[in-house]
Amino acid sequence: MRQSRKALDALAMFDFQPDPAQPKADFYREVTQAAVALTEGEPDGVANMANIAALLWQAMPDLNWAGFYRMVDGGLLLGPFVGRPACIRIPLGQGVCGTAAQSGESQCVADVHAFPGHIACDAASRSELVVPVKRGGEVIAVLDFDSPSPARFDEGDQAGIEALAEAIAARI
Repeated sequence: MRQSRKALDALAMFDFQPDPAQPKADFYREVTQAAVALTEGEPDGVANMANIAALLWQAMPDLNWAGFYRMVDGGLLLGPFVGRPACIRIPLGQGVCGTAAQSGESQCVADVHAFPGHIACDAASRSELVVPVKRGGEVIAVLDFDSPSPARFDEGDQAGIEALAEAIAARI
């Protein structure tokens, strides 16, 4: 058995629910610790992305999409996610995800309809947060979050997801 007891306990966290009313730094620290524990000892990146997407969907309120796009053949390819069906391929530089992947910088968009070239996979989305996941300085994936609420994400969410992305980069 490759997984430690800590990781097995994390797998039993189906009821894991940090308090979203606590300070965001504390909330995201708990979520990151859970993601690290959940993926401990598992070498399969796709399985780890699937569990992380499910964990984030469960923990973060007011989302209509949470998941990954992976860098494949010079563009973004849909990875594990929770939400409505999504765009399968996104060219670099297009939409919020493609912009984040090309620039290597997080994109926190209060109103997706005001973002030039926004790709509307779900018409209900009003705001979006996309954080690049980097390994060795190279973008290997992006974490993408959509919300039906305008301005759902802020600097605290961005900082928390950036820390999570750094913590899981070697596991996906």
